[in-house]
Amino acid sequence: MENLDQQVALTSRQASTYIGMSESWLRQARMLAVSNQQGPPFIKLGRSVRYLKTDLDDWMQSLRQRVE
Repeated sequence: MENLDQQVALTSRQASTYIGMSESWLRQARMLAVSNQQGPPFIKLGRSVRYLKTDLDDWMQSLRQRVE
């Protein structure tokens, strides 16, 4: 079973701090998501945007580059 703290919905500010990117970058990534660009998954609740920590972790892991 997954820890409850992994299911916390982060605000854009919290998410930007967590992944080390600016809030404006996250905003641009959301706009580009409509055209199938690869930004982190997000949840839209009315006018609010939230990011699940587990989604951010998975997204960052998918971008990880390995040199062989």
